[in-house]
Amino acid sequence: MSATAGLTEPEVLAHTKRSLFSNEDDETYVVADTQFAKESWLSDERINEDVKTTLSPFNHVRVGSGYPDLVGVRNTDRLGEYILDSSTEPESALLAVEAKGHKTHGNNVDVETGVVQAHDRLTGANAVYLAVPETSVTSSARTMARELNVGVLGVKSDGNVSVFEKPRPVGVQRSGSTDAIRFQATAQGVAHQSFNLNHPKNYLGYALGVYSSQPTKEAVDEYVVGEVRGARQGAEFLGLVNTSGAQDRLTSLGKEVVRFAVSEHGSVESALEKFIDWQGSRSRFADVERRWGMVARRVIFEYPATELIVDELQSLHDRGVQEPTLREFVIHLYDSHPSFAVELFISNKDEKRERAFRDNDTLDTEALKQGELYQPGTTFQLKAMMYHTGILIDTGKEPSNIDPTEDIWRLTESI
Repeated sequence: MSATAGLTEPEVLAHTKRSLFSNEDDETYVVADTQFAKESWLSDERINEDVKTTLSPFNHVRVGSGYPDLVGVRNTDRLGEYILDSSTEPESALLAVEAKGHKTHGNNVDVETGVVQAHDRLTGANAVYLAVPETSVTSSARTMARELNVGVLGVKSDGNVSVFEKPRPVGVQRSGSTDAIRFQATAQGVAHQSFNLNHPKNYLGYALGVYSSQPTKEAVDEYVVGEVRGARQGAEFLGLVNTSGAQDRLTSLGKEVVRFAVSEHGSVESALEKFIDWQGSRSRFADVERRWGMVARRVIFEYPATELIVDELQSLHDRGVQEPTLREFVIHLYDSHPSFAVELFISNKDEKRERAFRDNDTLDTEALKQGELYQPGTTFQLKAMMYHTGILIDTGKEPSNIDPTEDIWRLTESI
């Protein structure tokens, strides 16, 4: 029996994901199309649970003229064996994959159609691929793919993937759908981590700790918060510090926080003394310390998700919806930014993302009544910080404590 006999499209895709998007670095994020989250991807083609687990999380992301089977971002430094050398390649590349496999009734694999479909995604991706069982790769298909700048990956049932054709990375027209995937691949994405602490002063304080004459950990622990690791992660999340080197370094935004501290208090050390007064406080930060609250507001607004949320809440206000519930807001956001709505608000853990979609690959508005389906990094921590900085009228809650039909998302000031 051939090493590729019987490989279905979902199986081809799962092997491709393991190979093309191996978890060697943090700047990787990939989703499979929602058609593979179902019991069957065709009426008589069931999807193995292990395959679904490999392909998770799911989203229906438009790239170019359609919806590829796999969409992800990968650092180009780790893609050497999959792409042609290019002096213009981006630091991280958005990749789209179309897969073809064997069907229960018949062994033909429609390779040529797959090449055309992959090429149609090229206007929205830096590189595109067709993944098929290895024995289905023909010289004519390779020639066609080479002419259309489509990579060709041959997959064996043991999981090995051979690169038959490498695409040359291209520049693309950015879109809201693909930007959602790019966002998740950054240090600020909510897919792999979240804000451990709900008060923005902890992250401002960490930036001051990096600059202070004391060791950062000691300064943060003494003046700001005992959960130093969480403060560090959140400070990176908000773009205040860069933690990739041997020592943490302030970003331009982090330096601006330090400048404000010196201007307001005379020195960073004096500013840190002030932070002691705020330890354990549950009062709204913008009310307790107005000037520091405004600094925190600027920092939170620099976070990519904040501007989108504020703009769409304002849009609802303009339509007369002044107090949208979480469910109403996510439905509205999905209409205008479907990929972002899913990535920001729907959990990618366990089977929760799968439950959020209907069989026709649209968001299930009835499922959105279940609080457990939501992403805590957004509905709890980010919302809490938007409340503390005066952007939202209400604070955040854990998804397990949320009734999405009553949890209110309202701007403190609408215009």
